[in-house]
Amino acid sequence: MIEWITIAAKAFWCGTAAVGFGILFNTPVKALAPVWVGGFIAGLVKFSALHPQFGVGIIGSSFIGAMASGMVIVFIANAQNLPPTIIAVPSVIPLIPGVFAYKTMLGMMKLTRDIGDDYAAILSTTIYTGLKTLFIVLGISLGIVIPIQLFRQKHS
Repeated sequence: MIEWITIAAKAFWCGTAAVGFGILFNTPVKALAPVWVGGFIAGLVKFSALHPQFGVGIIGSSFIGAMASGMVIVFIANAQNLPPTIIAVPSVIPLIPGVFAYKTMLGMMKLTRDIGDDYAAILSTTIYTGLKTLFIVLGISLGIVIPIQLFRQKHS
């Protein structure tokens, strides 16, 4: 029970962070509530899929979370006559893997120094975290693009 409360709390803060990014990106005020809903859904689905009960990895759970958020966002955007991208982009930014990107950059900086025997280990760790970051961002991108392309309507 505590685990699901923790997941809901993380999802709440994903929605709140999404609103912050929406404000930063100058999203219209009437679109901030849908941005929060999109961020909440993305976080809820991602962290639920990451739960050991489901066994989905970070890449798949990020894709599924972005896809679920994208589907809801498209219908909200169509109902409010807004372009879906102004709601979708800030909604999924909290899913971006900051820790993996940070570890990749640290590894790159370490590789520029004389590190001796640890070179192979640092290189493999850097490549691993870099590829993981790349595939998570690719999954998030596809997760919001696919619903937008499938369910889009022309906006004036």
